Amino acid sequence: MKNRKLILAVCAAMIMSMASCASSSSNADSSKAESSSQTESSSVSESSSVTESSKPDSSELTDNHHKYDNLTAEQIVAKLSLQEKANQMALPQILGLSMDSVKKNCYGGVLSKVTAQTAQEWRSTIDTIQKNAIGSQTGIPIIYGQDQVHGIYVCYNSVIFPHNINMGAANDKELMYKVGQITADESKLCHILWTYSPCVAQSVDPRWGRTYESYGSDLGRITELSTSFTKGLRDGGLIVCAKHFFADGNVKYGTGEQGDIKMLIDRGDATLTDAQADELMKVYKAQIDAGAQTIMISHSSVNGVKMHENKKYIDKLKNELGFKGFIVSDWNSVQNTSAKTYEEQIINSVNAGIDMFMEVDTADEVVSTIVKAVGDGRISQQRVDDAVTRIIRVKLEAGVFSDPMFEKLETKQKDVGSEEYRKVAQQLVEKSMVLVKNDNKTLPLKKGTKVYITGPAADHAQAQCGGWTMEWNASPRREIDGVTTIQKGFEQLAQQNGITVITDKSKAAEADVVLLCVGEQSYAEWNGDTEDLALCGKLGLEGNKEAIKEAKDLGKPTIACIVAGRNVILDEADKKNWDSIVMCYLPGSEGQGVANVLCGNAKFSGTLPSPWYSDIKQIGTNDCWLKKGFGLKYE
Repeated sequence: MKNRKLILAVCAAMIMSMASCASSSSNADSSKAESSSQTESSSVSESSSVTESSKPDSSELTDNHHKYDNLTAEQIVAKLSLQEKANQMALPQILGLSMDSVKKNCYGGVLSKVTAQTAQEWRSTIDTIQKNAIGSQTGIPIIYGQDQVHGIYVCYNSVIFPHNINMGAANDKELMYKVGQITADESKLCHILWTYSPCVAQSVDPRWGRTYESYGSDLGRITELSTSFTKGLRDGGLIVCAKHFFADGNVKYGTGEQGDIKMLIDRGDATLTDAQADELMKVYKAQIDAGAQTIMISHSSVNGVKMHENKKYIDKLKNELGFKGFIVSDWNSVQNTSAKTYEEQIINSVNAGIDMFMEVDTADEVVSTIVKAVGDGRISQQRVDDAVTRIIRVKLEAGVFSDPMFEKLETKQKDVGSEEYRKVAQQLVEKSMVLVKNDNKTLPLKKGTKVYITGPAADHAQAQCGGWTMEWNASPRREIDGVTTIQKGFEQLAQQNGITVITDKSKAAEADVVLLCVGEQSYAEWNGDTEDLALCGKLGLEGNKEAIKEAKDLGKPTIACIVAGRNVILDEADKKNWDSIVMCYLPGSEGQGVANVLCGNAKFSGTLPSPWYSDIKQIGTNDCWLKKGFGLKYE
């Protein structure tokens, strides 16, 4: 269990001492900040591993490139030694992973990147890893995995789509299919073929830090939108990973995982009846039917049993639901299961049905444990063969064997961040905004209106995009390349809409209306777990209170735009004082979509994907301020 500060210090020293090496790094789906052992994403760029000297020569590539031509997955597995099979079950992160190790061990996959790169740099990073994999004695290509949860989030100038909670508010399955295709196209431009998405969690408690990663609380809406997205990804040529199996959004408040980090709700326990479990399993059956090739196990528990050792439900997935793809663990999560030793934890998880292990720093220990356990009968050879056959089958069907170096790869665009793709993202921003109050027809803004824009979320790309943007928990910078903030969007559209934008406080009195932009800090996973859920609470943006007071003191009609990953609790007096309230959720890179709707160029059509509570005491009851599905329209 490594301390993150120590990891960062070591990485910094490595990067400084090996400045001549090519940049290479990675990221994945879950937590990375404070404890490297309890996350699925994380980590700092590993520049020192990918070097020119590590690359195999052309003769090595030629010898191994066609080694498995015209063979089935079963035939390929039959050619592998037990050691080679176990290597396919390992999924290390690139941090600390030398290319010599890739060439020697030929792992099943590689993941994890935190420091953003250009698409060209991404291609170079992954191509180098792949050359070492297929230049190995085993010669099986790797697949590189990353959390493309709302676009290619660690690639400069890529399109950052609104988060899933926005998608739930927009509730447009045709657009979701397009998002899948676009995500696939931009991902292929980076040579990243395996995406850890969609997240199909049902969010039942907005205090959960991953609420914005869910499409909402309605299973029907979740199923329809997520399957449309999966079909778009599949048709676009990606390997899809539905997550997190299962009930990760149904955990109870107060049951959060209590390891090195004390969590309020994340990774907690879901208490389910058989009927409730069956309803949640239907979402995964829909994913299987839509073509999802991989499924990621949840950090959480169901009825007191950690999902990473919950054979009962993994068996249901493979046997009753007929899942033929492979199951991957989450970031180091095997280490939080019940067995007393790491060896026993790995063995139990293999026997529970997990096929590939995201044990990011201990891949070789996973491999040696599997080999030893098969030898002494604690893991059957059949279980290993099944796991590896599933992994190889996914790679074969995805074309990884036939084109490991992406020579036949086709993309619609030549680079990420195209205007065409940004327009789709903007359309989703517009469709996902929810109008919850509009007294005196304050909106849409009329021509000739002078608008004073204030509040900490007005010109704050980091808050606007939320977590999983440039880094896991938050972008390292407030400004992000390729992101148009709400304020900048208004400034761009002001002239054509006949409005005047004022941002100078000394001129605020000249305005006809105040646009108050407030919201939450950027966060991911347990860092977003909250006790108070309040707009001006612990996770509120610094400056929220001051901006709210400023708007009130001006005494002008006020439009409150809330930029947050969930329906936060609002002060009753503020709700009364604001003439209009707009829930923007987390719009992503195209903030001009907010301006477009408020100016009346597009109409409000979004609806609440989950209930909006006025007090935390209402959570879990039928009482709420606004019901799921609520949303006003322009008259």
